[in-house]
Amino acid sequence: MRPAFRHWGQMTAFPALARAATAALRDLFPETPLQRNDFLSARYDAEIWLKREDLSPVRSYKLRGAFNAMRKVRATRPDQHQFVCASAGNHAQGMAYACRHFDVKGTIFMPVTTPQQKIDKTRVFGASNVEIVLTGDYFDQTLAAAQAWCAEAQAHFLSPFDDPDVIEGQASVGVELLEQLGRAPDLVVLPVGGGGLASGVTSYLREVAPETGFRFVEPLGGASLTAALMEGAPAKLSRVNSFVDGAAVARVGDHTFRRLSWVDQSDVLLAPEDRICVTMLEMLNHEGIVLEPAGALSVDVLPELAEEIRGKTVVCVTSGGNFDFERLPEVKERAQRYAGLKKYFILRMPQRPGALREFLNLLGPDDDITRFEYLKKSARNFGSVLIGIETRSAEGFSGFTARMDAAGLAFRDITADETLSEFLI
Repeated sequence: MRPAFRHWGQMTAFPALARAATAALRDLFPETPLQRNDFLSARYDAEIWLKREDLSPVRSYKLRGAFNAMRKVRATRPDQHQFVCASAGNHAQGMAYACRHFDVKGTIFMPVTTPQQKIDKTRVFGASNVEIVLTGDYFDQTLAAAQAWCAEAQAHFLSPFDDPDVIEGQASVGVELLEQLGRAPDLVVLPVGGGGLASGVTSYLREVAPETGFRFVEPLGGASLTAALMEGAPAKLSRVNSFVDGAAVARVGDHTFRRLSWVDQSDVLLAPEDRICVTMLEMLNHEGIVLEPAGALSVDVLPELAEEIRGKTVVCVTSGGNFDFERLPEVKERAQRYAGLKKYFILRMPQRPGALREFLNLLGPDDDITRFEYLKKSARNFGSVLIGIETRSAEGFSGFTARMDAAGLAFRDITADETLSEFLI
């Protein structure tokens, strides 16, 4: 029989601090649910539980760290009434909520390009306690402006992840899930951006439930923990894909990496951005669960863990549900492309009567043209056409391209060409 987790009296400093943070959070909101998911459990022949951080008051776990850091600053420096952060998303909303709770002033710097929905939600959570400053086209510019203003105003800068007090606050996720489950899970799957959640939860569970294993998930286009493990120290990525905005971080934190340096690189899984979209749609359509891209990371890698987790108890932390439904068409598009149900081609179309009709005859019964655009049309013999095709089965495309080859048509599949897709699709 699996041993119970360690008695609280055996705890060292960090678990005690994590439990203190958890207890303090009860003044703000009740514990988020830990729910057994029947759909995923049946699929993987395992006990799959979801720790629903997407159901916190700000629809992400970020409130935990912001609250705990602010609580501890106020306890040691009660005259500190001004807090600052730079964020375009969940951290901004968490800080705004905490500012209103403590009745302090918060100045939140956001990029000029921040969607209006996120700005509005931050204002709602913070009400009159927060001021939003829009500056910079890119986050690095916004961060620099926030830190400069903070130094001048002698305010307290609230880091989204690289702060010991923030890490303690995020560890409350681990405290709750262990108490809710009543036993140590076999495996906890954690998303990683800057590392605050992962470092907090693992620091707690490794001491209190040492038999529990971990897997970590990063977006393929923002693998900052992987880079740090390879270098032996935090290393800044030269390029970051911002689609998984809640976890697209160019560099893990110094504090967080010190708590994650023990991780074996083989335990860090990379999730392709388009595949995450498949997972988001599946959770929405099958379970009615709205997850943002970062919130879907832990569920997205379950197929890769299928053999390992059979018959075991697994907790996936769904870290956030701040999803703007205006992005739904993009998510569907990415999911279809990943599943092979939608492709884009550049085709050289003969410039003569009947050529288009001949091309249409090459389509299969389940093929549908979703885009048709002349990129270059002239009086010459051929014109370049961008064409998008959607089908019901990925296998249908092999027959379609074979028919185009047989017809002597020159074409290029640009579906996976990131550069051309960015400019043309």
